[in-house]
Amino acid sequence: MARTKAVLGAGARLADHLAVAYLALNCPLAKVRQVLDELGAQSKRRRDLPAEVLVFYVMALCLYRRAAYEEVLRVVVEGLRSVYGDEIGQTVASKAAISQGRTRLGAEPLARLYAQQVQPIGPPGMSGVWYRGLRVMGLDGSTLEVADEAANAQHYGYPGASRGSSAFPQLRFAALAECGTHVLVGAKMGPYRTSEHELAAQVLEHADDTMLILADRGFVGYPMWKAANQRASKLVFRLRENQVLPVERILPDGSYLSTLYGSTKARRDARRGVGSGEGFVVRVIEYELKGTARGQESATTYRLLTNLLDPVQAPATELATLYHRRWKIEQALDEIKTHLNDSMTLRSKTPELVRQEFYALLIAHAAIRRLMTMAAQQTAQAAEDLSFTAAVNVLRRRLPATSAIPPSAA
Repeated sequence: MARTKAVLGAGARLADHLAVAYLALNCPLAKVRQVLDELGAQSKRRRDLPAEVLVFYVMALCLYRRAAYEEVLRVVVEGLRSVYGDEIGQTVASKAAISQGRTRLGAEPLARLYAQQVQPIGPPGMSGVWYRGLRVMGLDGSTLEVADEAANAQHYGYPGASRGSSAFPQLRFAALAECGTHVLVGAKMGPYRTSEHELAAQVLEHADDTMLILADRGFVGYPMWKAANQRASKLVFRLRENQVLPVERILPDGSYLSTLYGSTKARRDARRGVGSGEGFVVRVIEYELKGTARGQESATTYRLLTNLLDPVQAPATELATLYHRRWKIEQALDEIKTHLNDSMTLRSKTPELVRQEFYALLIAHAAIRRLMTMAAQQTAQAAEDLSFTAAVNVLRRRLPATSAIPPSAA
């Protein structure tokens, strides 16, 4: 069905419609050029759409999901012309030429820029970012719909439905979210059929000893625990209801110590004193949350697993309260899927360009979240208390003209 092309407005200035400078905050122009040089992705001919322009262009698409490709390119070029001078001139490209340029660029420059430039940003002392000197992070996964093209369908696949399959192929991804700022770091993506555990294990390669990671019961398991412990991260994961961990030692705050093994056989061998006996000493915290459902009082039992073993350094009541901040990553994922992406499918038509668009989307989200964190710091607020929707609208609507050109250095 034919559609009318959306536009950003006749005669619009870049300062009114597109904050290239803020999209570039996480990826300064010098860094973009460095990555392009490293990957051999710089444009060979300046009459082509320059690769640097295309990097910022793909990020800009994430702010203007409903605008035509050519219209977005127009305002991006307007903002970058002062950097490139007459080499850019009045560059105009068709939708086909833009697509060809994006294909030449590929996904790796955006993936590498995301990995290098998007990191936790919560400043010391900001509310919601820290717990006893540890940066609070949430681990989770989600999906995004992609354009219903043959190549995408073959690569990413469709989720099942009650009748047949869903209307659009979907990619699956996992990430760590800084709970106090909602910045998503270490994200990994793959086809819909990819296990969330597999992606999460890759994400944990980006964890470190400054982090306290919160995760739901779907992620508890020996392999995941081992991967996180190898990074010296602190963990608070929710246990599954059917997961049994025997009480080995009761602690003063009511929590208890146990040992997490890779299998039932490994546990039995450890009890008999045979085998390697490899296991992780863990602490289990059990508590109830009471509420009302359909006029009836109810209680939900939670059991948390942590490698914070000292009840004095990490009291059970504090960890129980802290765990529920895990929902902050759900809010961050909602920002990506509903507000920034406007509940639309990623519009790239090939698997490589979907990957390119995915990492550009995360870079754009991080740039907005950095703006919010800087604003919150100025007023001694928590970044999570500011409105993401309002911040997106500000960037879409207007920034000072002095910010129209991206920085030329980190």
